[in-house]
Amino acid sequence: MLSDKELRNLQAVLLEMLLEIDRVCKKNGINYNLFMGTMLGAVRHGGFIPWDDDLDVAMLRSEYERFREACRRDLDQSRFFYQDHTTDPHYRWGYARIRRKDTEFVRLGQEHMKMRTGIFLDIFPMDSTPDFAPLRALHCFYCFVLRKLLYAEAGRKSGGTAALRAWYTLLNVAPHMWVFRRLEKLSRTRKKTDLVRILAFPLPRGRTFGYLWKWFEDLEDIKFEGYMFPSIKDYDGFLKFNYGDYMQLPPPEERMCCHPAAKFKLPPAAYPE
Repeated sequence: MLSDKELRNLQAVLLEMLLEIDRVCKKNGINYNLFMGTMLGAVRHGGFIPWDDDLDVAMLRSEYERFREACRRDLDQSRFFYQDHTTDPHYRWGYARIRRKDTEFVRLGQEHMKMRTGIFLDIFPMDSTPDFAPLRALHCFYCFVLRKLLYAEAGRKSGGTAALRAWYTLLNVAPHMWVFRRLEKLSRTRKKTDLVRILAFPLPRGRTFGYLWKWFEDLEDIKFEGYMFPSIKDYDGFLKFNYGDYMQLPPPEERMCCHPAAKFKLPPAAYPE
C-alpha cells in the first residue's frame, strides 16, 4: 500500500505523462479525451480522485493509430516509452501504455511477467461494434474470449483459486501474437456504428455492448489539476452510464488504490524527501 506522500508523487508523474500525451496530440492534430476515473476525477474533484493511482485516456481507433505513429517521431524518448505488443514482445494487453522511464510500478500478482515495467498511463482505442443485435452479441463474446486469452499469462499466477489458475495455465498455451492478430483484424472495421468499445477491456458491469460513438466525437476542455484537457462534452451522460450516481462518494472503506503495487519506484531525484 502506498503512503499518502507516495501516492501524491505518483500522481505527479502521471500528470507529467498526461501533459506529454497532450503535447504530442496537439502537435499532430490528434483527438483524444480523458476517460473513466480520470474524467470522473475532473468532474467531481477538479483533478485526481484523491485515492486514485492511475490515469486513462481514450481515442477512436483512427486517432489511436495516428498517435502510435506520432509517438515514434515526437514522444520524448528520454523520459517516456510507448508500449504495446509492437514495441514490447512480452506485453499482454490489447491497448497501449505510456511508461515513465527510470521508474517501477509492478502490479501485485504480475511480478512474473516479462514486459517492461514502470509507472504507466493507459491509452484505450475505441472500436466499432456491429449495429445488428445478434452480431453485436457474438462480437461481445469473441472480445471476451480474446481478452481472457491475453490475460492468461497474468491469471495463471494471480487467479483467485487453484482451479482458476489451472484454467488460465491451459489458456496460456494459445500464442499471444495470434490473439493480437485477431484483435487487429477486428479493429479494421472503421465503419461508423452506434456504439464503440475497447476490444480487450471489459465494459462497465451490466453495460453489455458499448459506449455511444458520438461521445468520442463531441469533446470540450475540462480542468484537471489546473490544466485544461479534452473530455467528453456530455460528461453527465457518460458518467451516469459508467458509474450511476457519480457525485456520490464511495464509503471510506472503498476509497483505496485500484492497482496495488508489488514494486514501486519514482524517477531518481524527481520528488525528493
